[in-house]
Amino acid sequence: MNIYAVQAIYKYEMARTARTLFQSVVAPVISTSLYFVVFGAAIGSRITDIDGVPYGAFIVPGLMMLSLLTQSISNASFGIYMPKFTGSMYELLSAPVSFLEIVLGYVGAAATKSLILGLIILATAGLFVPLEIAHPVWMALFLVLTCITFSLFGFIIGIWATSFEKLQIIPLLVITPLVFLGGSFYSVNMLPPLWQTITLFNPVVYLISGFRWSFYEISDVDVTISLTVIGLFLALCLTIIWWIFRTGYQIRS
Repeated sequence: MNIYAVQAIYKYEMARTARTLFQSVVAPVISTSLYFVVFGAAIGSRITDIDGVPYGAFIVPGLMMLSLLTQSISNASFGIYMPKFTGSMYELLSAPVSFLEIVLGYVGAAATKSLILGLIILATAGLFVPLEIAHPVWMALFLVLTCITFSLFGFIIGIWATSFEKLQIIPLLVITPLVFLGGSFYSVNMLPPLWQTITLFNPVVYLISGFRWSFYEISDVDVTISLTVIGLFLALCLTIIWWIFRTGYQIRS
């Protein structure tokens, strides 16, 4: 494996984050803080505890997932789309760099940025609400798997997109609604039976439920099912990326 090539791509993408620090880090943290102020302080003071957890603390895993999913997708999709847009993709493909090394560089950088952002948001949440992490190792596992999996998904979107508008379609019109409807601000068990069944078809439910379990040992679905869903989606993304580079879809034309 060409470690120098992976490092070059990784460092370039991380340096791009430093140049756009406000957009990449500050803006997501401010928007998440507003959620804590509105939902945690204003509305949370009028809502009883959910499964013994104060409402402000209950929404922390959901808000973290909202930021992690959207930022992982945005970072990875924009990172691989720009070489296509500027035409430098052909130089990358003609260089002595394998497809695996390209993916490691771009996805590794996107996942690292999302992981850092998630930790910053977690620290910020501690300023607003009392936090406890019952299973820190499981929390870290969910955090890392989510960042890697959705960075791979964002990489796929960046290859698929043919315009800047397409880069925003999936995060804004698909991922964000799924997170809001996936139990970010409520427990699925609070819904009527019919809607509980319908909600279980939302894959984000399993991410948020497993992540929340690592904090408070409460979940809407079994934690092993949550891990299985993440693993299956990770395998699906890897398969699609393998097919993209095998066929040259949207990267050689």
